[in-house]
This record gives sequence, C-alpha cells and structure tokens, in this order.
Amino acid sequence: MEAFREKFKEEANELISDLEQLVLQLEGNKTDQSIVEQVFRVMHSLKGGSAMFGFTLIDQFTHLLENIYDKIRAGELQVTEDILDITLNAVDHLRRLIEETDANFAELAAANKKFIVRIEQVLNQNSPKIENVRLILDDEDVIRKTKTYFISFDPSPDFFQDGSNPLFLLDDLCQLGEAVVVPKYSRIPKLNDIDPTECYMGWNVILTTAEGINAIMDVFIFTNNRSKIEVQKLSDINLLADKSYRKILAETLANKESIVIEALHSLTQDLEKIHSENETLIQRKSSASGHGRDQTISSIRVSSEKLDDLINWVSELVTIQAQLSLFAQQNHDAELTPISEEIEKITRRLRDDVFSIRLIPAANMVTRFQRLIRELSQNLGKDVLFETKGTETELDKNIIEMLVDPVMHIIRNSMDHGIEDTIDERVANGKPATGKILFNAYYSGTNVYIQITDDGKGIDLAKIRRKAIEKGIISPEVELSRKETLDLLFLPGFTTAQSITNLSGRGVGMDVVKRKISDLRGQVEIETELGKGSTVTIKLPLTLSIIDGLLVRIDDTHMVIPLNSVYKVYEYQHEKLEHAINNLILADDERVPAINLRKHFNFETPPPAIERVVTMEYNDHYIGLTIDEIVGEYQAVLKPLGTMFKGQDFFSGATILGDGSVALVLDPNKLVEQFAKNEIKIGG
Repeated sequence: MEAFREKFKEEANELISDLEQLVLQLEGNKTDQSIVEQVFRVMHSLKGGSAMFGFTLIDQFTHLLENIYDKIRAGELQVTEDILDITLNAVDHLRRLIEETDANFAELAAANKKFIVRIEQVLNQNSPKIENVRLILDDEDVIRKTKTYFISFDPSPDFFQDGSNPLFLLDDLCQLGEAVVVPKYSRIPKLNDIDPTECYMGWNVILTTAEGINAIMDVFIFTNNRSKIEVQKLSDINLLADKSYRKILAETLANKESIVIEALHSLTQDLEKIHSENETLIQRKSSASGHGRDQTISSIRVSSEKLDDLINWVSELVTIQAQLSLFAQQNHDAELTPISEEIEKITRRLRDDVFSIRLIPAANMVTRFQRLIRELSQNLGKDVLFETKGTETELDKNIIEMLVDPVMHIIRNSMDHGIEDTIDERVANGKPATGKILFNAYYSGTNVYIQITDDGKGIDLAKIRRKAIEKGIISPEVELSRKETLDLLFLPGFTTAQSITNLSGRGVGMDVVKRKISDLRGQVEIETELGKGSTVTIKLPLTLSIIDGLLVRIDDTHMVIPLNSVYKVYEYQHEKLEHAINNLILADDERVPAINLRKHFNFETPPPAIERVVTMEYNDHYIGLTIDEIVGEYQAVLKPLGTMFKGQDFFSGATILGDGSVALVLDPNKLVEQFAKNEIKIGG
C-alpha cells in the first residue's frame, strides 16, 4: 500500500504544480471559463485520489476549494484577487498536506481547519455575477448542453490490492450528473473458486452530464492502468430526463454484455428521433466510432533515483570502453580494434540518449518565478509584467534544481533595485507604467544560456566605483574597464544599496549567485545601460556527469580540458615561450596571453623542446594554456575530488583513464580568473 501512496504523491505533486500554473494564467484573464474548468478538474482529480489513498485532510480541503470554482462556473462568484490569493496559498498548503503522516497529522489538521474557515468565508460572500456571460441555464439550455455517455468499467482482479474501492469511483461519476448504474456479473466464478481478495465485478453506466469526456476519464486517473475503461458519447441530449427513457436504458444495460453497445446505439437513435419531434435545436451526431481513450502507452514514469543509477552505469561503461580502446591500441590487435571503435560509437550514442532522458525544459522552474514576481509586486507596490522566451530549452534536471535559487535572487534584485519605485518615475523617463522582466533561455553551441532582463533604472558604474573606493577594494588611481567594474558586484559584501530591506541590500547574494553558478561549471555576467535596464546572463553546460574533453600531458601527469572551452592548439619552441614578453605569444597574428601550467603547478622536470598551447575564449579574448603534449579527445566521467583538493578551485573533478590512472579535470575559467588576478591583466 505504501508504494501506491508514494506513486499517488508523485502524481499529486504534478497536479498541484499544474494547479499553480493554471491560477497564474487565470490572473491574466479572469473571465476565461476554459481555465476555470481546468482548475476545477485538477481539484476534482486531487480530491478523488486523496480519498482513495487515505489522505483525508486533502480530501476535506479540496472539496471546499472545489466549491469556490464550482460557484465561479455557475456565475455565482467572480474571479477576484482574493480568490486567486487564497488559491495560490492553497497550493502551498496542499504541498504540505501531501506529506501527511501520523506524526504531523494533528499539526496539519489544525492548519487545515484555519484554512477551511477562510474558504467558507469566500463561499458565503454574495459576489456579483459575471456580466455579459450567460451561465444561468434555462431548461432548454440544460437539454442542449447536457450529453449522455455510456461508460464500461471493468476493474482488474487485483484492483483491491492497494486499497482502492470501485464504489468510490462510481460515486464520483454520479456527482458529475445523473446516472444509471448496472452491475456486470459475468466474471464471478463458482462459490468454491471465489478469492475474497480479488475483484470480479464490472459496471455499465449511463451518465448524463454537462462535463466532457476528459472530466469522466479524470475520475479514473489513478486507476486506469488497473482497469479497462471505455467511454462513448451516446447522444447530445439528456436521455435520462424522461422516466420512460431511463427504464428502457436500464433494461438494455441488463441484457447480455456482448450486445450492449450495439443495442444502445440502436436504441439511442430511436429515442433521439422521438425527441427531435419536439426539439428542433438538437442535431444528432454519429458516435459509432466511439471516443475511448487510446490504450497505447506513450510514456512511463521513472524515478529520478533510477535515472541517476543509469547515468552511473553509463559512466562506468565509458570508463571500461576507454580501457578496451587502450588495450586494442597497445596490442595492435587488428581484430579487436574495429570492435573497440564500434563499441565506442554505441557508447557515445547510449550516453547521449541517457542524457536526453535527464533533460527537462526550463518551463519547469518558471512557475516559481511567476509566483515570486507576483508576491513582490504586491509587497513593493510595483506593477511588473513577467515574460518568458525559450522555456522549451532543456537542461539536466540536477542543473535546474541548483539553478532555481540563483535565478530567484537575480529576480529579487531586479524587482527591488532594477524596476523604478514609482510609476511617475517610469513615465517621466518615457517608459510604460508597467515594468517588465524577461526570462530567456536558449542554446549556443554546447552550452545553455539563461538571461534575466529588466527594463528598469540600470546600474550606475560611477556609483559602483565610488563604493569600491570607500570600501578600500580599489585605490582611486586604478582604472577599470566596464566589465571589471561590473564584476565588483560579485565580490563578497559588496552592495550599492543605500538602505537594507527584507529583500536585499546586505551585500550577501551576488557573490553567492556566482559561486553557485561556478559550482555548475558555469559563468555569470552583467550588462547594463543606465536608465534602460540590465541583463544578467548565465552560461551553463548541458550536463554535469560526462564531458567531451581534450586529454593533455605535463611531464607524466595527465589532465583533461573540457572540449567546449578549446578554440585552437598551437606548437611553439620552448625558448620562444620562455622569453615571451609579459607572457604574450603570437597566435594567428594576434597577441595572446599564455598561462604556463608547468610553472603554475610547480613541475621541476625540464620541459620538452616543443610545447603546445591550447587557446580558449575568455570574456571576448583568447587565453592560452601551455602544456607538454596533446594525447587526444577523451570522454571524461567526472568524479568528485577528495579533501586534499578541496581548496583547489581550478579543478572541477577527476576522471579514470583507460590504464586505471587518474587525470584531473581543469576548470579553465576559474584557472584564468585566478591567474588574471595574480599575474596578468586580461581585457583591461
């Protein structure tokens, strides 16, 4: 039973997230009845599943919450800011209720009781009806909008195993409208063969409802994998409105099951002909093809733990494949080499496919940002529109989980410091009264870029410089480039805020943002124009587990440079590198600063006569890394470093080579940043 409860919790969390997103959509169009219907349907699904799996608090809570939107559907209530606030708070409350246990039941029950009081207050309000929307139906409308459906419900024999009760589902069907329910007995075995733990019953149902087929199927949302469900529309009118019709339909359902459908369709045609003599508004539609749900399974639910295990096994396979390639190369085995190469191709394809499974769209985190901007707009008294682009862009699920907090902080800064405090200030600067924050995600090469742009005041570079001088970070005579000035914002404790608020101004934040992005092997940059706004750009790798790298050697030590950082590789005589002025070398007629890794890591052995320089792009400039030899491309399975390398930021991990030795994986960006501070000036 516990396994089924956990599965319900997963599905319920998805429904709660859908509910949150729908409510935010409804805020932009409060009269959109299609969104109201979807909200109602999600709540109904939550209520049905929670009752089935013993989440009594959710069952009670969603029942009352559902009543609010039932009144909205009926035109008895309008969608107001208060209702939206209550519903969004209810979303947070439902996330707590989903963790209901015996230990926290009393605490959650008390919170539930307080929340229910608020909902009942809303239900008791005499809100004005929605104008220009005709929702109070007369008898003619009821006849025209209420349709008649046939439902065949056959639970599997093991239906009771998780505590499910089919009678609850039948009751939910009856709540959708008017129903005739007839049991099916054909599967019941002889008395001596009956197993009390198995389900032998089935039911045929005639249902008249204003809901659609989707609402009917939602009743079975948590059980349709263990049931055979068939839903067909019989008529566009209410065939149960006439008592004589009800009797005829019930008798037809009681006949042999094999002829029920044919008999019902034939009977429906006769009843519609009789009805059409007095009802000219109804147009009969053929339903012979049926509208049953496709039984083909197009997707399956897999736990994230299983995906993590799969990634780990693929990582091990990559390591073993490297050993096989090395063995074939060392032994010059003509038969083994092509096999090794083919396995390498398959391994790469398998790696890419497994990674693609772990990719989820950026849209999964956007709802939280919408909630944040909505709440901050109310708290700060600022009218701000949140727009999104490229939310279909996919990232590794682990990256998305670690990215949420940094982006939340950037948005808080945009709301607090970026967007102007008053509408008058914006209008005076020729801007619309409503501020705008744009979330944009897109691919570029092997990286993903996330941009958060606001159309606010922008950042005053002169003010940053003054603050830096006041704090003793720089001396007055130091000249900084535009980028170097903006990079001061990422220093610990640095802030330009005049006062401290509950959102920002304490100098704690942007340095944490940069550190968290760096932990993801990413980069963060700020662009701004005074009076126009600012853009924070985050550059991220597609995945964190396995990278394509360039395997290099210094003395007898192997290192891996991420291939997406590599621009070109050059060869130089050692004397030219040794006597280079200010560490500048000539590469393609351009002077490029070079970092000698042999010196940087204190190798004492003599260098080779010919050395290689691997160039990479850094902040619109090219930087070189001097090494002894290029070994070749290599799929690096990243492993975490031990405590001995805890303080070495310029290594992002380690990987195991084919011969069993360990190679450190360089983080070129951090290496260049550190070297630039100590020895050279880049981009000045």
